[in-house]
Order: sequence, then structure tokens, then C-alpha cells
Amino acid sequence: MAARAYWQGQIRLALVSIPVEIYTATKSSATVSFRQMHEPTGKPIKYEKSVAGVGPVDPDEIVKGYEVEKGNYILLEQDEIDAVKLESKKTLELTQFVDAHEIDVLYYEKPYFVVPADDLAEEAFIVLREALKRTKKVGLGQLALRGREYVVSLKPCGRGMVLETLRYADEVHRAQGYFRDIPDDAPDEDLLDLAETLIAKKSAKFDPQEFHDRYVDALKDLIERKKKAKGKIVDTSADEGARPSGANVVDLMAALKKSLEKPGDAKPAAKKRATKAAANDAEGKPARKTTAKKPAAKSSAKAPARKRA
Repeated sequence: MAARAYWQGQIRLALVSIPVEIYTATKSSATVSFRQMHEPTGKPIKYEKSVAGVGPVDPDEIVKGYEVEKGNYILLEQDEIDAVKLESKKTLELTQFVDAHEIDVLYYEKPYFVVPADDLAEEAFIVLREALKRTKKVGLGQLALRGREYVVSLKPCGRGMVLETLRYADEVHRAQGYFRDIPDDAPDEDLLDLAETLIAKKSAKFDPQEFHDRYVDALKDLIERKKKAKGKIVDTSADEGARPSGANVVDLMAALKKSLEKPGDAKPAAKKRATKAAANDAEGKPARKTTAKKPAAKSSAKAPARKRA
């Protein structure tokens, strides 16, 4: 495998040990990053560490500090911090199994792919994977990575498995503090039926390829246009009409009904007129014409000549 393993070790379940390798499952290369530049010279700006009233300082004089109260810090040497770091263990012991729905989505942090380390580990790896599938359980354990200990979950994913680091309880805010002001009222049944119909209409299988970061796409397009313009200002006012904008929904029922209409549906009045015209054509009736007033005869027109006796 071309990628470099993030961690190598073994998963232990009771007396069974399975050698595995873990690889990072996500990447951040899709984002567009910028640097601050000095406009007159076009050169990137560098930062130097300094102290107020002292000026720039030497990197060897910098230590870590923890603020115990406003303006009061405890200074720590890097050697002191390194002394309490946990050594990366080579064993992930699965100590508990829970139903997948019991773990709130807020606790999941970062995913990793898990694969068997060699051919000898494949049989035990497949047995554990299929056992997790059948029981619909998620394995839990603790693993030391790069100096700190993580709670991790293990679940099947296709032919392999996924390990996800989890946040600790004190790292997650309680939802009640944010949701307490939302009323616990029963919704209107008609509105609920319309909403369910709309959800059913737009239901489909999840395909991540269908979604794109429109902001990143717009930035890349802007950079490309700027490149072609050779540094000149690019007019982006034409793009403002394509940007999504929010609007307050005054009538929820009308908004839901309108959402269910097909894009090709005509308005009721226009649709009625079109249907009536089609019926007249089928019966052979002429289409109704709008009558226009004839212009009045001119008063200066000559009277007919008299006949001679």
C-alpha cells in the first residue's frame, strides 16, 4: 500500500490478537489556503515572536505556560511535559461493545481505516468484522497515540473496519443548554403530512459525489480568472445572482405546497385556459377572437350625385 501507516499494532479480544495497520481516512487537500502578502513588493509576510516591551526573542528562551488565573502563569519546561506523555502502546484492547446508535454523533472525532497487517491476520480480522456486523455492535477501547490517550470505537466498513477517535465527556457541551428555549409543542398534522411528503419526494441513496464545496469551487474559479486577467481586478458582481440567499417563510403551508409542485407545472389559471383551448380544437369550434372597434367614417366623405330627370 502506497500510503504510510499511521499506527501499527494489534487488536486484542480476550486471548485473540489480530495484527493490524491504521491509515488516515480523511484529507484536507480540498481547501484553498492563503498567505498574507506585502502588496508593494509581492513578497510573503513572515512572523517573528516578540515580547511586549522587549522585542524579538530567541526561540531557546521560549517555554510553555499555563494560565492559572488572569495574568498569572505556571511555566513548564518541555522535558517536564514529555515526562508525563504516554508511550504509544502497540495493543488496542476491546473492553466493551455497545449498540451503534448509543454513541451520540457529537462524540465522533476522526476516522481511520483498519486493515490486516499480513496474510496470517486476515482470517481473525474477517471473523471479528463479521461478528460486529451480525451483532450490530461497536467495539470500544483506549489507545495511546502521539503522547495522549484516546477513547476509540471499532466498526465494520465494507471489507475492512473503521476506527474512530471519540471525544471525552468533558469535551462535549450539553445540548439541553441550547435547546431548552425551543417549545415542546405538537406540530400541525396537515403541515406534518406535507413535510413528510416532501421528504419522501426528495429521498435518495447517499452519494457523496453529488455534493461539492461551492465556496472552494468559486475561489478556484476566481483564482483562474485572476490568473488570466494577469493580476487585474476581476468583476464578480455577475456571480451574486447565483449565490443562495435566505428568506423568511411567512406562510409555511403555502411554502410546503409550492415545494411539492413540479418545475414544469403551469399556474392554475393558465393551465385552465390551455385545457379549454385544446377542447375547442377537438370539437372544431373556432377560437374566440377579440373584437376591435371599426374606425368611424370621415365626415368629409362626398355624398352620391343626383340623377337627372
